[in-house]
Amino acid sequence: MSVPESGGAPASCSTFEPLRRFLDVARGAGLRISSAESIDAIRALEVVGYSDKAFLKDALGLVLAKTPSEKVLYDEAFERYFRREGFSWAGDEGADPQVAAAPASGGRVLSPLAQMLERNDRAGVTAAVEGAAAATGVQNIRYFTQSGLYSLRILRQVGLRELEGDIEALERSGNPEDMTRAQRLAGQLQGLREAVRTFVDVQLEMFGREDAEQFREERLKTARLSGISQRDMARMRALVRQMARKLASRYARTRRRRLRGQLDVRKTMRRNIGWGGVPFVTHWKQRKIEKPQVLVLCDVSGSVAEVSQFLLMFLYALNEALTDIHSFAFAGSTIDVSDVLDRQPVEEAITSILDRIGFQSSNYGNALAEFEDQWMHLVTPKTTVIIVGDARGNGSDPRLDVFNRLSMRSKRLIWLNPEHPFSWGTGDSDMSRYMPFCSLVRVCNTLQHLDRAIGDMLKQQS
Repeated sequence: MSVPESGGAPASCSTFEPLRRFLDVARGAGLRISSAESIDAIRALEVVGYSDKAFLKDALGLVLAKTPSEKVLYDEAFERYFRREGFSWAGDEGADPQVAAAPASGGRVLSPLAQMLERNDRAGVTAAVEGAAAATGVQNIRYFTQSGLYSLRILRQVGLRELEGDIEALERSGNPEDMTRAQRLAGQLQGLREAVRTFVDVQLEMFGREDAEQFREERLKTARLSGISQRDMARMRALVRQMARKLASRYARTRRRRLRGQLDVRKTMRRNIGWGGVPFVTHWKQRKIEKPQVLVLCDVSGSVAEVSQFLLMFLYALNEALTDIHSFAFAGSTIDVSDVLDRQPVEEAITSILDRIGFQSSNYGNALAEFEDQWMHLVTPKTTVIIVGDARGNGSDPRLDVFNRLSMRSKRLIWLNPEHPFSWGTGDSDMSRYMPFCSLVRVCNTLQHLDRAIGDMLKQQS
């Protein structure tokens, strides 16, 4: 590949505008593109130009796609943007160019758009719509709720109001030929509306994907976990893993800073005697910070199962920050599910757990008694116990004595309740009776609540 000599005329901003828009499309597709990589892409474009699309694709791919998964995303984004179809309008095969040239009765000359529609001028309509799309800034579309607005702006730009005036005038004339022309133009207008809306939707798919995904993610983060639809489950699982990675990374940075400790002045001076006491090499007082040991008790009865499964997904995605997780599921009784979660992918494991014990009536007292008989020895002064449940035991004995012993043995006891605090202690809820033995009680019925609760736990451990 030969690089052109420098010193030529500088490229205009319009030359790079298609590339800038493509970078927006690529980011929306999921590629991470830094400012430096954007500059490299501009330099690559200066070398290869737009004429050879295959050459351009290879050149930009070397700059923008760093991993195999990003190469797949890059290929899709490139094909969608550089080989996209423009505006497409079916037209009317039965149009008569002679009719289009004739004025309406009374000498009314139809608008340019009406004339193009009557003579089936596809090239003219396409040029007019794409010009109007550029003038209205359709590439700035970001949300599906804007599709109607941009469609209307484009239609008005090409002459919608004048065309509607032509149709109305032809209908009022009373002339049979004019009435026929009005009906045909009305049908053409309907087809044009649909074509423009399809064109705008294509632009939204390219330019609005990133913002639409962010909007969807924010909505899912604050949506009640008990109301998540099946079509959103895959996205929710991916969002849980993403949030857990960010939380683990944030915790690791804080932990590294605190592990470093305070400056040991005596040892620093001793190690730098050879430099006249100038502290080129520092020595820090190290302090050991252990990763949290977590024991989870998840209510998987019908009212709480959805929240419990997302908590387990969240915790098991935090394997970098948590050294040891023991997991238990309970409804009427308690079972140890740690081995299942360790052996299988967490989504599959949770499904098998719910099939085995989920969606039954809860009995907190019985579940706590079984836990004390078989697994209380796992709770140590280093253990953080997390309970997920609504504390509704259906009128059974809450076994506060067992709960008190669990609280005394553990480092912290955190209760995450999906119900609003107004409901705590009402009906068969024993939440107000359990609260005095808890280190922390939180409302937890969204991913955002989970993120904050687990983040606070890691922060306190550091």
